[in-house]
Amino acid sequence: MDLGAELLGLLGAGTRLDVKMGAVQCVLGVSGTPEGRRSLCQFPGLVAAIFDLTSDPPVTRDSYHILVNLTSDPASHRPLLDVPALLPTLIGRLFQPKYEYTDSVCSALCNLSREEEPCRAILTALPPTGLAQIVEMICGPQHTNLQYLGPLLCNLTQLTEGRDFLLDRSRCALQRLLPHAHTPGSGIRRGGIVGTLRNCCFNHRDHSWLLGEEVDLLPFLLLPLAGGEEYTEEEMETLPSDLQYLPEEKQREPDPDIRRMLIECLQLLCATREGRGTLRERGTYLILRSLDCWETEPALRRTCEKVIQVLIGDEPEAGLENLLEVSVPPEVQEKLNRLDEEEERELQQETAM
Repeated sequence: MDLGAELLGLLGAGTRLDVKMGAVQCVLGVSGTPEGRRSLCQFPGLVAAIFDLTSDPPVTRDSYHILVNLTSDPASHRPLLDVPALLPTLIGRLFQPKYEYTDSVCSALCNLSREEEPCRAILTALPPTGLAQIVEMICGPQHTNLQYLGPLLCNLTQLTEGRDFLLDRSRCALQRLLPHAHTPGSGIRRGGIVGTLRNCCFNHRDHSWLLGEEVDLLPFLLLPLAGGEEYTEEEMETLPSDLQYLPEEKQREPDPDIRRMLIECLQLLCATREGRGTLRERGTYLILRSLDCWETEPALRRTCEKVIQVLIGDEPEAGLENLLEVSVPPEVQEKLNRLDEEEERELQQETAM
């Protein structure tokens, strides 16, 4: 009898509890390595049995640990999606009030949604109000311990359908998320929300709405990047009101990955003429200039400087105003790729010194 069949026999409903718990511990250990996860997924019945055990109270916690380990590996996604009950059950538990293992459910769904195919499957499996419920959970104080809700929403908004929900003018879903982009607490949760905003900035046709009075996105992007620097009265007047006269002890976003995503939001908003105009008029250059002097991460400084160059540079010629719609010739793209590779090598050398 092979190992998969033997384990499957030990995980069955009629197995003595102590034996079953020992088998679950064995599988948990195996699921901790890429090779182990691949070996487990060679037995579809075993994957289904592990999922079934998340409903078996004595081994529920460990079974969820196994499931989270499996979902962390893209090679395991197809065998998991082939378990018919997996997505409907996990989604049902996500929205089940006071479910004890919601955090594990969030982690598993977040891991699955990193890849396009399972992400689309999750989005399709959500109930009609699913995205609205996720936003409600993120914004509700009773769910502040669910760190992976933000990253889950971020992953879902990688797809056009996910972004379209948040960018629907008839809702206020995006506006509700904005204050959570810089609230203290979990960096994982906060990073997921900022990543969601960045995904929405890819929709260049919505830039005017995002930067207009109805959403007023810019202050929420700039505030985490701002410190307590002093500006002249004239400079201060160009800044959004929330960024004027900040205290000297004002701290910037401590997580470099979140700072990077915030700068990338600004970079995307610079892709359109209207976006560039709004960023220039509202003091974005001042915040980025101070950030560039403060920032210690070489890669972030370079990205910051690229945005600064766009803001202080001349406007593109007619027909090239929208940088996201410009068609780059293959030979130019190849040259740009080489320059990016050279820049990456230089960055690695700087980091190694």
